[in-house]
Amino acid sequence: MKKRPLVVVTRRLPDVIETRLRELFDTRLNLEDKPLSAEELSEAVKTADVLVPTITDEIDAGIIGQAGPNLKLIANFGNGVDNIDVSAAVAKGITVTNTPGVLTEDTADMTMALILAVARRLPEGTRVIPDGDWAGWSPTWMLGRRITGKRLGIVGMGRIGQALARRAKAFGLSIHYHNRRHVPPKIEAELEATYWESLDQMLARMDIVSVNCPHTPATYHLLSARRLKLMKPDAILVNTARGEIIDEGALTKLIEAGAIAGAGLDVFEEEPAVNPRLVRLAKQGKVVLLPHMGSATHEGRVAMGEKVIVNIRAFVDGHKPPDRVLPSML
Repeated sequence: MKKRPLVVVTRRLPDVIETRLRELFDTRLNLEDKPLSAEELSEAVKTADVLVPTITDEIDAGIIGQAGPNLKLIANFGNGVDNIDVSAAVAKGITVTNTPGVLTEDTADMTMALILAVARRLPEGTRVIPDGDWAGWSPTWMLGRRITGKRLGIVGMGRIGQALARRAKAFGLSIHYHNRRHVPPKIEAELEATYWESLDQMLARMDIVSVNCPHTPATYHLLSARRLKLMKPDAILVNTARGEIIDEGALTKLIEAGAIAGAGLDVFEEEPAVNPRLVRLAKQGKVVLLPHMGSATHEGRVAMGEKVIVNIRAFVDGHKPPDRVLPSML
């Protein structure tokens, strides 16, 4: 009987996924659901045939360098792979996979929710009645901003950016986007989207900006202090991609100064730590902060796990995994 590969999973996954992993492979689970330390990750890569990390696990060149000869696959539970040094893995003969596509609708939903939450001051409103501060309706109280007729600039027009554009179009927003290249003409026509080759020019003209591109070395602080200053004073910024794409300190200063109207953030530069000044702005109603909930649905997490299993089974059976990631793709 063929020996089953040892699969080491770094975090708790949905029960149905953990059960199926146990059925198919010799699986070591993390029942405490605490992030593994660097020492524990080192031990995992020394012993595993397959490692299943998540976005909170930093699988850098140092960790990969300690991998034992049996580790041949890192099947990431997540769409992004910025937590993995893919080049170092490939150089050591280790295949890397991810779970693309299954989080598109969930993340687009949350992005649209954040746009509405910031523009219409929803978190402030939800606190008023429980705090006993509501004296009744008033014509000039808790006024937000209408989004219909406004311009939405999408930074990164991949699957999530396009899904967001479809939702935003239904709300009457005018769709604009910046991307490395044009989307296909059919999609551009369907979305009635305007392409901006210059991110600077787009930022200066938008009422709402949404960040939906992956985090790579090229997109680190893509929205730099200089670029953020180009935004209109009454504009809002939403980020459901990765915190590192925005210069968070510069954004905080601009909102404090009234140079940007507000922001909705689901991701942060130093997760799980959040800048105390951002927290203060949230208490003042100027920003909406969520704890990385963009893809947090039961359906999404199970679908991610199913993709992990498909990638492992394909690899173990000697086939190329469907979601293989190469350095040239990043």
